[in-house]
Amino acid sequence: MTKTKNYKKTLIACYLGFITQAITANFTPLLFLTFKDTYSISLEMIALIPLVFYLTQLLVDLVAVKLADVIGYRVCVVASQVVSALGLVLMAFLPSWLPNPFVGIIISVVLYAIGSGLVEVLLSPIVEACPFENKAGVMSLLHSFYCWGAVGVILGSTVFFAIFGMASWQVLTLIWALVPLVNTVNFLLCPIECLVEDGEGMRAGELLRLPLFLLMIVLMVCAGASEATMTQWTSAFTESALGVSKTIGDLAGPCMFATFMGLTRVFYGKKSEKLDLSKVMLLCGALCVGCYLLAALSPNAILGLIGCALCGLAVGIMWPGTISISAQKCPRGGTAMFAFLALAGDLGAAIGPAMVGGIADAAGGNLKMGLLFATAFPALMIVGLIILIKKVRRSL
Repeated sequence: MTKTKNYKKTLIACYLGFITQAITANFTPLLFLTFKDTYSISLEMIALIPLVFYLTQLLVDLVAVKLADVIGYRVCVVASQVVSALGLVLMAFLPSWLPNPFVGIIISVVLYAIGSGLVEVLLSPIVEACPFENKAGVMSLLHSFYCWGAVGVILGSTVFFAIFGMASWQVLTLIWALVPLVNTVNFLLCPIECLVEDGEGMRAGELLRLPLFLLMIVLMVCAGASEATMTQWTSAFTESALGVSKTIGDLAGPCMFATFMGLTRVFYGKKSEKLDLSKVMLLCGALCVGCYLLAALSPNAILGLIGCALCGLAVGIMWPGTISISAQKCPRGGTAMFAFLALAGDLGAAIGPAMVGGIADAAGGNLKMGLLFATAFPALMIVGLIILIKKVRRSL
């Protein structure tokens, strides 16, 4: 019976699901100055938008543990696409309709952040439950579509605005909303399996008592922090600390970072059967430390920019790799395991950039000093991976 099901449809739906998440995470920041000028919203208020986005996503990570198991993966993942599309559509209209435009923006952000959180929790276990060979490679390739989505949003939006102007931003918002809208149909029709049978999945308490899983949580926090810190600060860093133009800061920074991150995930997805995942991640951790140090310490703008871009190459495998190792070591982890991993990754993504900003502010606006301290995250990941490799060797 299983052989007649077309799981490629499931995979395509999940690919578009991660592209949807990339749209919701990366498109609105491109509009921050437009919101400021159009609706007279202060930069201090605009800074709350990404905070609301990530806090909502964290809450969804917690709730999704029970929600997905009670009402099922299909209902939840379809809902993720519906609320993502609704959030984007409302973003185009609600700020103009409400007396307070900022309230309209926040309502829209909360809606598509709910969708983003559900995507983060659900897509990995949905793919893990499919009868694919080489699960680690499939997982890495799956997560690469977030990177390609980010590159597509940045480049596509830049070209659109260059042709039609920033005044047409509502039209582009509606265009991006078509992606989750179309993908809703995909998730309604594709086969979706249960990761574990009813009653066989581990409970949250059981998972959190496993030392190995706690180590995975630490690795995931480090992965989220290492990735998000450079993602969030690379544009500002390349513009201010390295003295390059705004255009180069926006495109050469975030866009090149996402491209290299996607290339790493595609490469590992194709070659994973011949590679030891733990050792590859250890190598990537060392490269990440080197990239952060190059960006923070280099007196040369070009070398600093290379450090920022190559950091994408280094962090690419960290997030999906930790998920794959967790799935291998805790096969009964179920939805709770993936939700806790998503929560840990989002926690790292919140802590890392905030720490860099705080340290940079304390150092008189010196972003290089902030990035220097952020080297602690990939360094801690190296320590965790060494412990993991030793544990695996002892169990052989």
